Amino acid sequence: MTSPTIIPRSDHCISRDNIDENALKVLYRLHRAGYRALLVGGGVRDLLLNHVPKDFDIATDAHPEQVKKLFGNCRLIGRRFRLAHVFYGREIIEVATFRASQDQPDDDRVHDDSGRILRDNVYGDMGDDVWRRDFTINALYYDIADFSVVDYTNAMVDIKQHTLRLIGDPDTRYREDPVRMLRAIRFAAKLDFTIHPDTEQPIYELGALLRDIPPARLYDEILKLFHSGKAVQSFQLLQKYQLLQHLFPQAELALQSNSETFERFLIHSLHSTDKRINDGKPITPAFLYAAMLWKPVQDKTEQYRQAGEPASIAMQNAISDVMSAQVKISSIPRRFSSVVRDIWYLQHRFNYRHGRRARSLLGHTKFRAAYDFMCLRGKAGELDDDSCEWWTNIQSLSSEEQERLLQPARNAPRKRRKSKPKS
Repeated sequence: MTSPTIIPRSDHCISRDNIDENALKVLYRLHRAGYRALLVGGGVRDLLLNHVPKDFDIATDAHPEQVKKLFGNCRLIGRRFRLAHVFYGREIIEVATFRASQDQPDDDRVHDDSGRILRDNVYGDMGDDVWRRDFTINALYYDIADFSVVDYTNAMVDIKQHTLRLIGDPDTRYREDPVRMLRAIRFAAKLDFTIHPDTEQPIYELGALLRDIPPARLYDEILKLFHSGKAVQSFQLLQKYQLLQHLFPQAELALQSNSETFERFLIHSLHSTDKRINDGKPITPAFLYAAMLWKPVQDKTEQYRQAGEPASIAMQNAISDVMSAQVKISSIPRRFSSVVRDIWYLQHRFNYRHGRRARSLLGHTKFRAAYDFMCLRGKAGELDDDSCEWWTNIQSLSSEEQERLLQPARNAPRKRRKSKPKS
């Protein structure tokens, strides 16, 4: 077993002042009970990079049942690997027991035919646990006993060099869990790290393994990729490593058809999402899916129109086809898929600027999302009129001014009613 490098408190920048108060409570109670208690993973990594950690996960030699005895506010979860969740209101501190290394007997470890781990409840010590983690930068431990950082994988060097490197054989690790390829993209984008050549090479060859991942899990990973404030970078890396085709194959096909306008639209949409996240504004998965699948819906609608379907029916059929194909890859909760449809259906109504249709559009519950979507289409060059400017201006008017502007034009030609044939 490799001996770790111990970085004393004087040689690293982690301070308890920057560690979550509830995480410290868990660490100290485990320590006082005689167990090893260490902050691990992204929390340690982010503290060393002077970032604000999103989560504070804890590793210990206490088994889940022993953790539960120490904390009345604890619940055990998980089948593949048992975890203890300690609750403080809405905050959850995750406590994981050290896992055994890969070279120990598989008494309770089950793989499928492709090598993916299905169950992994084999406990070990810290020296074993480190080799079960994915990337070196996520395998650093902060020991509450002496405030040192424990480094088994030379991770401190990778952090200084901004390098993302898998622990162990990359081919094997990706086959164990293909989602690690998406995690590599996410961390590289989020941290502005470079993926190590040995870690990136298998991604080009193993991307198809993502097809075996359940749609619900891929949905979660897609949100992590595109709702981290680095959506543009994630999108570009997914394209570089040829993984977008396994998450949004219809979008990838549209991009390959030399649709520069669609690519500009996606970049503008993702940039808008990043800005909203960084400004602390709310976002919805519906907007991401509406943007990613917009060109496929347009193309499919045109196919149905060419086949003789009326415009409204053509779009309904196209939306049904595109959404049905996507949910086989990544699930979309109904509360969001209905919003996606609304955003798409409302696009053609921005052509109406007078009368009942324009008035009802302005009062529609999904007007704002559809309006933002339409403006991004204009910014990308898909629209050649002043729709965005017009609908932007009308929102700044008073109710009375809006009503006057929405009145039907007086000189508009009126349709003549067909006269009934005389009997």
